[in-house]
Amino acid sequence: MTLEVSVIATSSLGDRSYLASDGTVAIVVDPQRDIDRVLYLAGEKGVRITHVVETHIHNDYVSGGLELARVTGAHYLVAAADEVGFDRMPVSDGDQVPVSDSLRLRVIATPGHTFHHLSYVLDESTEGGWWPVGVFTGGSLLFGTTGRTDLLGKEHAHELAHHQHASAKRLADLLPDGAEVWPTHGFGSFCSASQSDAPESTIGREKTANPALKLAADEFVTETLAGLDAYPAYYAHMGVANFAGPAPVDLTPVTRADATELRERIADGQWVVDLRHRKAYASSHVAGTVSLGLDGPMSTWLGWLIDWGVPITLLAETPEQVADAQRELVRIGIDRPTAQATGQPEKWVTKPEELRKMRLSDFPALAAGRAGNTPAGLPAPDVVLDVRMTNEWRTSHIKGAVHIPLPDLPKRLADVPAGAVWVHCGSGYRATAAASLLANAGREVVVIDDKVDQAGDAGLEMVSGA
Repeated sequence: MTLEVSVIATSSLGDRSYLASDGTVAIVVDPQRDIDRVLYLAGEKGVRITHVVETHIHNDYVSGGLELARVTGAHYLVAAADEVGFDRMPVSDGDQVPVSDSLRLRVIATPGHTFHHLSYVLDESTEGGWWPVGVFTGGSLLFGTTGRTDLLGKEHAHELAHHQHASAKRLADLLPDGAEVWPTHGFGSFCSASQSDAPESTIGREKTANPALKLAADEFVTETLAGLDAYPAYYAHMGVANFAGPAPVDLTPVTRADATELRERIADGQWVVDLRHRKAYASSHVAGTVSLGLDGPMSTWLGWLIDWGVPITLLAETPEQVADAQRELVRIGIDRPTAQATGQPEKWVTKPEELRKMRLSDFPALAAGRAGNTPAGLPAPDVVLDVRMTNEWRTSHIKGAVHIPLPDLPKRLADVPAGAVWVHCGSGYRATAAASLLANAGREVVVIDDKVDQAGDAGLEMVSGA
């Protein structure tokens, strides 16, 4: 028997799913909604999926577990304490689930990220008996951190943080130092209390690196709650869908829109999203569109910014890019964009004057502008707008800048002071999205397409705190 645990990464949402197999049968843990990726991997390895496992009812994406279990005939393991609207194999703390002669799962209650959260120890049969190879920890023990505890409401965050600390300690006490840790969250996901760059970890490593295993309970709770920032608004819809039982996805191409239809959709207040890189958007784009390039976490920001249910049209250079965007969007419950258009911006307008450009600059130019030496072709920086998240702002920001986090901007456009706005984020992605919203509101705007850690070196005074 050859035990193999394969990672199925969804980098745009910062999550991982897993396929663990003994060469014949396989377990799938926390699958995303686009299950064709999982089926392809199982087919490539020549294994049969017999068990699909949920560590918790997810708040950051729509699960593919129910549909994967349906199409494969696998057992679908979901916490018995969760009241769901579909048939499943209910499991609870202490249950042992045989997978094959060589593999089994042990269910460990690890409340904290949610009240009914479970972790699953993967045991392998050896000559000396069963041996714990690793543990699928979902949103419990992550690499160097833990899952956030406020997703079920701020009123539960303190209690769940205490549970999270106890759960991490329990896993560390139950398992040997060499046991692998396989979390679902923590790779850029807003479900994580903080972020880690570690590609892999073990219980032993976490004992030396994870605050949950190094701090006393009260200290851990205080530190965890203090570090929580806002999370995407679309999370409110994910748990609802997952408790009810998500429908299968439809990834077939959506209707094409011509230039006249695009103009009508923009005039109607619908979201027309340009998926091209921000530099291409700056060079030429359709007036009234929003820049959210596929090179960044497009679905996260789009799902956060829109009013839920508003029609969405996608613009891209190729049909393949639209298909990639559709795949990302179904993962957060945006099932069918209303329309699409591909090619170049000249094809998306009825007359040339409907095309716009966006000015890009950098922090040295901003510093020069603030000193009264604005580079030619750019407006003087009347307003510096920082659209990063609150924790980023508190760590360090440009003195005199205005702070409006990107998710708040659509409803706070009137709060941006008058004058030409130079907008920045951490590197340029969010700033371009913000600039497109500002331009659509009639503001004169410059995107600082630069890394914020270069701002101080450019001569701008940086300060910290609120």
